[in-house]
Amino acid sequence: MKLFYRTFGNGEPLMILHGLFGSSDNWQTLAKKFAEDFRVFTVDLRNHGRSFHHDEFNYDVMKHDVENLINDIGLEKVSLMGHSMGGKLSMNYALNHPEKVENLIVVDIAPRKYQVSHDGIIKALKSLNLSEFEKREEVDTALSDMLQNFSVRQFLLKNLARKSKGGFYWKINLDVIDRTIQNLVTEINSEHPYMGNTLFIAGDKSDYIRPVDEEQILELFPSAKIKYLPGTGHWVHAQAPELLYQTVIDFMKFA
Repeated sequence: MKLFYRTFGNGEPLMILHGLFGSSDNWQTLAKKFAEDFRVFTVDLRNHGRSFHHDEFNYDVMKHDVENLINDIGLEKVSLMGHSMGGKLSMNYALNHPEKVENLIVVDIAPRKYQVSHDGIIKALKSLNLSEFEKREEVDTALSDMLQNFSVRQFLLKNLARKSKGGFYWKINLDVIDRTIQNLVTEINSEHPYMGNTLFIAGDKSDYIRPVDEEQILELFPSAKIKYLPGTGHWVHAQAPELLYQTVIDFMKFA
């Protein structure tokens, strides 16, 4: 089973891994910008987007998915950037395959264990009988009673796909995500730190990376630089794409 991915541009390889409920689509605009300098790969992780569904869902199996993809493409080394769940996966991969990672960029996630905070989203998505809807706007309206944040709903609705005979379905594997979500908030650790060039990017209005996390980050990634982007929350790439782009470019060019 192979991951679906898109590729843009030419140059040194940069692979982007999305977060929970995301997909390669979320990074397409930024990928095209990065493609001015790099050969960019945006990936749909298992149980997301156009990639395969599977009952196993944890960082160990996803790490092997990424390893297989990198080998299938024929890349000797790759710069790896991941957001949230994709950031934890990127950390895991770099710690286990340091020889394959040229640069590591982690967007708004720390190695620590987190509390599950997506129960409301999963419950809301699973509560809908999508065969009853004819228009996306109807799904949005139905979700609005349970999820008031418009931007969050629009992000989630990118996972909505239309059936050929009418109605919709979720491209994400909701049942497996619901059952295995504890695996996704687990701590990332290793006896052997990753010594390569590393950048952690945090939203300064997000609590996913806090100053108290910096000690653990530097224990696992001693070369890490930590940048807090002003005015941004957890979805840094959606809220400040130009600032994120320039921060990454500056790091990659002068690392």
